[in-house]
Amino acid sequence: MELTQEIIDRFMKVDPAQVGHYVKSGYMSPKIKPIYKAAKIVGPAYTVRIPGKDSTALYYAMKRAPKGSVIVIDRAGDDLYACTGEIVATVAKRLGLAGIVIDGPATDSIAIENMQFPVFCDGLSPVTTNLLGISGEYDVTVQCGGAVVNPGDIIFGDADGVIVIPPDNYEELLEKAEEATRAEFKTKKLIEETGFVSTNVDRLFETDVLAIIAELKKFD
Repeated sequence: MELTQEIIDRFMKVDPAQVGHYVKSGYMSPKIKPIYKAAKIVGPAYTVRIPGKDSTALYYAMKRAPKGSVIVIDRAGDDLYACTGEIVATVAKRLGLAGIVIDGPATDSIAIENMQFPVFCDGLSPVTTNLLGISGEYDVTVQCGGAVVNPGDIIFGDADGVIVIPPDNYEELLEKAEEATRAEFKTKKLIEETGFVSTNVDRLFETDVLAIIAELKKFD
């Protein structure tokens, strides 16, 4: 199913943490965070792998990525050279891309925050890449933040982290996230009215659930 503007708008009304209730894999390391807290992204991944100091493939890929894409950068283990700074972010923004996610550091953090373009990374560095034209790949399966990312996977991230969603599964997870958001609203209203989450917490904690399960297994 196509990631329409309507679907994007629905994603932007929920949080990755709501999706996180339902996924057992496909989430990036908590080290991957946005440069500024209010950043939020959703869009199909357009992938790049750039080892070391050569970032030519990143520019090459950005020119070819469809508008609305999230550029996902596999740094092939490099954690020193920042491949994204003010210039890369400016180019990406002008091209209509949704954001950049890096398995490594970025730079020019103040400028990127001022332009309000979503850049996610695992740290900052003053040491940067150059245009050498000797290495790099794009539109391939990559690894970012410990998660495998295929071209076209849905990247959904905010200040809490980044979730990677297969394109054939995102609508189901979105519906669950919307349901969880509605349930959370009711829970917050309950807290306002009663001062607590639920009376079921006491029952759950005080019940010997393991003993009940063991008893049920006797009848298998």
